[in-house]
Amino acid sequence: MLEALGLRERKGLDLIACPSCGRAEIDVIAVANAAQVALSDRNLPLQVAVMGCVVNGPGEAREADLGIAAGKHKGHLFIKGKIIRVVPEDEMVQALVYEAEKIVAEGLEARLALADEGAEREAEEDRRALLEEKGADANHSEDVIVKIRKNLDAAAFVARVLRATTQV
Repeated sequence: MLEALGLRERKGLDLIACPSCGRAEIDVIAVANAAQVALSDRNLPLQVAVMGCVVNGPGEAREADLGIAAGKHKGHLFIKGKIIRVVPEDEMVQALVYEAEKIVAEGLEARLALADEGAEREAEEDRRALLEEKGADANHSEDVIVKIRKNLDAAAFVARVLRATTQV
């Protein structure tokens, strides 16, 4: 809380990752673990986000100093939610390390000023493609809710039957 209020500077790495969803095209946990290993020894005072998809990732993690959101075999690198460049999937962790070191050395504003002009457009194209392919409800939440309700109804029925048979 003190860091959020600006009363204490961040010390060391704070890595956050999304829980993943049906849109994730990468193993978010593996990328987050690799990023944690690669960045933790550097003692960089940053919040870094590893997000599974470019649809929600940059927006959900817009308060992170730096982050990466997966797209179609690529990573969308962002600073404070603004896409600054796109890298191949197998270079995502290295790009995070490079950019983290540059942010600490040069500052956020300097790095934002060097953003690739086409990165935001490419991210938008990947967002649209993922939404078209996977839909807005990639986890099929409505179907899950229906199944949960059916299970609850079945459990309630079993409980009523058990109560009725034990009263006899």
